[in-house]
Amino acid sequence: MGQTTLLKNRYKLLTPLGTGGMAVVYKAHDQMLERIVAIKILREDYAADNDFVEQFKHEAKAAANLSHPNIVTVYDFGLDEDQIFIIIEYIDGTDLKSLIREKGVFSVEDAVGLMVQACAGVGYAHRAGLVHCDIKPHNMLVSHDFRLKVTDFGIARALATIHPDEKSDVVWGSPHYFSPEQAAGSAPSPASDVYSLGVILYEMLTGQLPFEAAEATELARMHRSENPIPPRQLNPSIPEALEKITLKVLSKEPSARYRTADQLGRVLLSFGQMNKEKTGPIHLPKAGSNHQPNSNGQSIPQEPHDNIGITEDDHQDQKILDDEYQEKPIDWVTWLMGLLAFTAILGLIPFWLYIYYSINP
Repeated sequence: MGQTTLLKNRYKLLTPLGTGGMAVVYKAHDQMLERIVAIKILREDYAADNDFVEQFKHEAKAAANLSHPNIVTVYDFGLDEDQIFIIIEYIDGTDLKSLIREKGVFSVEDAVGLMVQACAGVGYAHRAGLVHCDIKPHNMLVSHDFRLKVTDFGIARALATIHPDEKSDVVWGSPHYFSPEQAAGSAPSPASDVYSLGVILYEMLTGQLPFEAAEATELARMHRSENPIPPRQLNPSIPEALEKITLKVLSKEPSARYRTADQLGRVLLSFGQMNKEKTGPIHLPKAGSNHQPNSNGQSIPQEPHDNIGITEDDHQDQKILDDEYQEKPIDWVTWLMGLLAFTAILGLIPFWLYIYYSINP
């Protein structure tokens, strides 16, 4: 493996799970608590770089302050000799990108079910004051029982530190999935994460990304200035209402999208009759709810929303769905009553004239 098989005389490395740009992830056994965990170890060539070490610590701190069923739990952060590592929750499954490569095109039920779970996790981070900034299917783990968890908060930004007018020469995020404003080096926002979620939804529904190019600079240009092919042209089985939701999320202007992942999640929940086996335990807040994490990111108890569907208090999101995505049936009874009233009024006009001229010949 290249490293000792026992870290801090506690964590025994078992098998490698994956390799990223900065770290290697192993399945391991916590000998103290007798449980399986995952260990993310910073690569040796980065361990001597203070910037990478600080970014690694930032990821651990950002995720450790988030406690949600759709976010991977961070258990510990440590140093053993020259190895720096994060101990995280082990997910018995695979990442969403691997599933996309395997399945190609997802059914509408599966795609929406997974996306609702992703929105629940990312939305919780938004309420905790964090923008993930690197939403992509590689950073979403899906268990064998179809439970999705968001991971890798390595470049997450605290909303309190983001200035709306800031500009950066360094573009953060993954070129296939970052938002137009990230591609332009502008300030990210929760709506930036929403755009990235839209790219993943598009990919699951159509089997391809909205934009493809060999160069990152060309991808950035396409995100900023080109419109994607409408999903129904690639997959006619997609409902028209879901296509409208997807294209709205992929709007170039952040103000034209849903403001947060929570709002997108509620609209998707209301889109159809979701199967709890496909959506898992969903914890989306009510619109306008004051129950949210405090400034330190610590969890404050919230009312769980295990009842799949929109709540009675979600008037704002229901109005969005009604106005934009649902065909309203014609109320023939109201039309008939209105026509009868109109006819009655017209019929009264000759009667009133007869009475008037009878009194005033």
